[in-house]
Order: sequence, then structure tokens, then C-alpha cells
Amino acid sequence: MRPGRTLLIALPLLWLAVLASAVTVVYVRHQARNLFTELERLSDQRDELNIEWGQLQLEQSAWSNHGFVERVASDKLKMTLPQPVEVRIVTP
Repeated sequence: MRPGRTLLIALPLLWLAVLASAVTVVYVRHQARNLFTELERLSDQRDELNIEWGQLQLEQSAWSNHGFVERVASDKLKMTLPQPVEVRIVTP
């Protein structure tokens, strides 16, 4: 083969290779931006869930507080402590 003919075949192939690599770079950068955006969204969601979890833990500790239980029992359930004369101790 003549050198000029090889150049005529190689030049379009090189041009296609460069074009394909440029398109691939653009596509990969676009995908990277999309993944970064998704990562940021998931990080924000994680932070919101951590805040909600902390609030639920505080609420749980408030519900288990003895004074809170006493108040709910007396206000909402109308429960009262028995008088000492009303207490009967049963032994087996």
C-alpha cells in the first residue's frame, strides 16, 4: 500500500476515535453531576432523618418520665392513689 492511501484511511478513523472519546467524556461528566446531585439529596435526607430520630428519642424519654406518667394517669385516665386505709396487703 502506498503511504498516501494509508493516511486517507487512518485520518478518518482517528477523527472518529477523537469524536467518540469527546462524546464519552461529556456523557461521563453528565453522569457524574447527576450522581453528585443524587448524593447531595440523599445526604440532606439522611440529615433530616437524623433530626427526626433525635426528636423521637427525646419524646420517648419524656413519655417514660415518672412525672409524665403520673400526670397522664390522673388527668386523662382519672386515676388516683388509694388512701392508706384502702390498701390491703395479701400474703400467700
